[in-house]
Amino acid sequence: MTAPIALFVYNRPWHTRQTLQALAGNELAAESDLLVFSDGPRSSSDEQAVSEVRALFDRLSGFRTVQVSSRTTNAGLANSIIEGVTRTVAEHGRVIVVEDDLVTSRFFLRFLNDGLDRYETEDRVISIHGYNYPVRGLPASCFIRGADCWGWATWKRGWDLFEQDGRDLLARLTQQGLVDRFDMNGAFPYVRMLRAQIAGRNDSWAIRWYASALLADRLTLYPGHSLVHNIGNDGSGAHGDASDAYGQQVADAPITTFPDKIEEDTGALEVMSQWLRRNQPTLAGRVLARLRRLLAQAKS
Repeated sequence: MTAPIALFVYNRPWHTRQTLQALAGNELAAESDLLVFSDGPRSSSDEQAVSEVRALFDRLSGFRTVQVSSRTTNAGLANSIIEGVTRTVAEHGRVIVVEDDLVTSRFFLRFLNDGLDRYETEDRVISIHGYNYPVRGLPASCFIRGADCWGWATWKRGWDLFEQDGRDLLARLTQQGLVDRFDMNGAFPYVRMLRAQIAGRNDSWAIRWYASALLADRLTLYPGHSLVHNIGNDGSGAHGDASDAYGQQVADAPITTFPDKIEEDTGALEVMSQWLRRNQPTLAGRVLARLRRLLAQAKS
């Protein structure tokens, strides 16, 4: 049985349309239930865009079923995802999570469902991820410690490890000597992002998901060639940093080779860390600028 797809949307009709078209073109779309979580408008200025997004689901076809849960008030991205994922895994035991700015390969759903089936009883595997950096030299798929957020899947047993308290996560990362590893061996300032979440300068659920998985010594399966392209890096939303450094063409062939050993691929980790290290000054600056914009929006 295919995992339900939890799609989180807000006020970007153009992005959502691209995401839906790509998802509907996936091999397993017609066999998958689409569960849409639509957040309510933050202010009256968002009402029209939110309505336009919701209209996209009227008479939507291409999936086995479509269910839309629409909020009247604004919960924010973190609360929406935390509550939606928690509800979905409680009801279905597993979930595929997609946000409204992810354009997927037609083999995206197959890779995530295959990974969910293959590693369902492997407690050390916490999730399956659809995105990877535009790097060369990776195997067809590999395990990396931690978790990620651009098109991913998990089971209830994995999501049960999610810790919402960022302060507790940072304390444990420090106590266990994992700060440098959390920063991808010093390649990217994820600890700075976690500190910003603790201070209320961002409301990232993803940084807490990553920290939760790393502290639990859990692994995420990554594709060697990305199955996801994030079109939100245009400054339009919570992921937007006006940078396409993360972008690439998605895989045009299925991924059929999976690791037999349930262990981190240290070679793949080094390749990914090197790419982040080379791009870090640009990417980190833009990510931090995005966090400042989000804080300003929250106060307005």
